[in-house]
Amino acid sequence: MTRSIQAGRARALAATIAAGLALGTLAVTGGAASSAEPAPDCTAPYDVAQLERGDAVTGLTVESGTTPEEFTGEVIGVLDDGIAVGLDMIMVELESPALERAGGIWQGMSGSPVYVDGQLLGAVAYGLSWGPSPIAGVTPFSEMDDYLAARRAPGAKQDVEVDGKTARTIARGSDVSRSQAAQGFTALPVPMGVTGVSQARLDKAHRYATKHDKGYFASGALSSGRIGRTGAREAAPETVVAGGNIAASISYGDVTYAGVGTVTSVCDGRVVGFGHPFSFLGGTTLGLHPADALYVQPDSLGAPFKVANISPATGTIDQDRLTGISGAFGDLPDAATITSTVTYEDRSRTGSSDIYYTPYSADVTFGQQIANHDRVLDAIIPGGEDLSWTITGADETGAPFELSWADRYVSNYDITFASSWDLADTVYVLSNLPDVRIESITTDGAVDDNTDQLRVSAVEQLRGGEWVKVGRRQGISAQRGKMLTIRAVLKAPDGTLSYVPFSTRIGPRARSGSLNVMGGASQWTNIWNAKSVADVQEAYEKSASNDEVLFNLRLRRNGGKINEPSEAQSSVVVGRKYYYVDLDSGRGGPACRGC
Repeated sequence: MTRSIQAGRARALAATIAAGLALGTLAVTGGAASSAEPAPDCTAPYDVAQLERGDAVTGLTVESGTTPEEFTGEVIGVLDDGIAVGLDMIMVELESPALERAGGIWQGMSGSPVYVDGQLLGAVAYGLSWGPSPIAGVTPFSEMDDYLAARRAPGAKQDVEVDGKTARTIARGSDVSRSQAAQGFTALPVPMGVTGVSQARLDKAHRYATKHDKGYFASGALSSGRIGRTGAREAAPETVVAGGNIAASISYGDVTYAGVGTVTSVCDGRVVGFGHPFSFLGGTTLGLHPADALYVQPDSLGAPFKVANISPATGTIDQDRLTGISGAFGDLPDAATITSTVTYEDRSRTGSSDIYYTPYSADVTFGQQIANHDRVLDAIIPGGEDLSWTITGADETGAPFELSWADRYVSNYDITFASSWDLADTVYVLSNLPDVRIESITTDGAVDDNTDQLRVSAVEQLRGGEWVKVGRRQGISAQRGKMLTIRAVLKAPDGTLSYVPFSTRIGPRARSGSLNVMGGASQWTNIWNAKSVADVQEAYEKSASNDEVLFNLRLRRNGGKINEPSEAQSSVVVGRKYYYVDLDSGRGGPACRGC
């Protein structure tokens, strides 16, 4: 394709643009949004084929508050297929007092409309990956309102190599040095802003989830910090105008997963923004939020970034495409609500978050638990917690279900972290079952300073009317058709012993097998292979709580596996003992006289 622009130099300069401007960080501000919709602009798209190098452009964006301010600039060139196959990138150099203060275009400026002769050229969406710069890549608006690419188009550039000749050309035409240009460029990530959970907590959760091969919290790109929750001004729906702030959220509340960008256009009750994907979800369901920018933080090494507060959802983002996001005002997304109550000493708090995007249900559930615990405990402390929870929703047939569980947790380091995983695991499994819908998650946790644990120190068998300690080598001897009576010996931190009995009749055709005696805290609930809500419920019915002892007897031809939990003990029980159970004649039979 030929253009009246100096195509060669345009391509060289365009090679300095690598990927979308990352979304800004955010904080949550309360207060109900008003019902007024923003004024539409419905600006006609500009014909990119008519562009010439040096054409003057104007644009709108927000540095602080909610009112868009103008910036100016000129066209550098057009990079054919610069964003993806059949999707060109327009290169512009911009200027304004705000850009000078920040050092260049910033994260959160994505979507800022750029105009030529009053027509909408496109949205600022790409920037130099090596550091701050006024050079921007613009996504053509003519490609933003129809979202032709439902998935990443073949050839979409993620890494851009720069040879010596091109580096010299870039250096001559911009403030970029030759050495900087020669380093090459790469796509900037689009970080998910998270509120309510500290970066240290997010990083620790990521490490733990990765180590234990969990299907959630596997991403290390989550970003927290540099945000505040106080002193924010409410941003009303009518501020969602061309050049104004907009946020797309996966969840909203105590724990908000969202990104802040800029509106490109508003027309007929719909909004278009960002100019690049949020998370590249295609057709989706996300929250659409007004936002109030606090300021733009300069960054001498990376891109400057916008810090903003977002207000409650005022609509639904239903498209997340290669060229940007789009949504409608009015109806809010369907949400599953996680509500957490935490009590410690004389402090108590109930908090909640609405989950709009189901695949993040476990992440938000875990985050809500962490956020509320940290707010109430106000420290990372050892302790114990009595935690109960209930999950409601509709199963794969559409029938309502309710799953409840209560347990005791103990940690000698961080009770908050220790007590939050089991529920999140369950939510993860349920949210990944086809056609299953979670409607609410409710938790109630009472934290104390008691870290006592009981340990399974031994197992004794009743033989000839006397209790005999079972040795690992000797194992357990039993007789077919007779009662097997044993007891777990639990040892408290002060050395005190207590006993938990178990007895069962051995079947007449039983064959030798094994007995596993374990504390409830040393076993795990097998929900990971569940194919239905009923499977999850059955797994919990067969599971022991952390303050119980589980007796697991496996004998062939004994009518099935016996998996029996004891009554609840005075504290969490840990440890396990494993024994061979001998029913064969001549192997321990004499030791079982009188069983």
